[in-house]
Amino acid sequence: MAEKTGIPEQCLLQASSFKTQGNACYAERRFRQAVSLYHRALLQLRSLDPSLSLSLPGIGPAAVKLNSHQEEEMKTLQADCYNNLAACLLQTQPPRYQRVYECSLQVLSLQPLNVKALYRAGVSSYNLKDYTQAHHYLSQAASQAPKDANIRQYLQLTDTALSDFREAEKQRYQGMFD
Repeated sequence: MAEKTGIPEQCLLQASSFKTQGNACYAERRFRQAVSLYHRALLQLRSLDPSLSLSLPGIGPAAVKLNSHQEEEMKTLQADCYNNLAACLLQTQPPRYQRVYECSLQVLSLQPLNVKALYRAGVSSYNLKDYTQAHHYLSQAASQAPKDANIRQYLQLTDTALSDFREAEKQRYQGMFD
């Protein structure tokens, strides 16, 4: 039983180590290696996540019980890794906006007011031409960080695109009802 108690701590330590290594790679602009390390950290955490436990009696490892501190640490590490993964994917050429959006949603499911995740969800939505969704996320980010110039810039770009889109729609349908 004592061995089982150490499993969560070992997984959390390993995940934290992978995240730290990924952060170093990101700082050195080695984005592919950083992505790989963040994925490895998330795989470590996945083995601890009770919501993902698929263990069947007698098959595979039994579900691991986490105390409240371990569960909070797991969620924080998951959010950080998904957020950092999104940052890396924005740096790739071409950026993988759909995947950035998905990673940002993972962060927001754990930390609904995470400014970086709101911003990245907005940027990816903008680039995927979902201006309504982009406006939603960027407005939330702006309310959390009103002085952030990047957020304000993308919010302005989104508002312009949304206005242009609505004007084009209006022009398109104007002839139908005359």
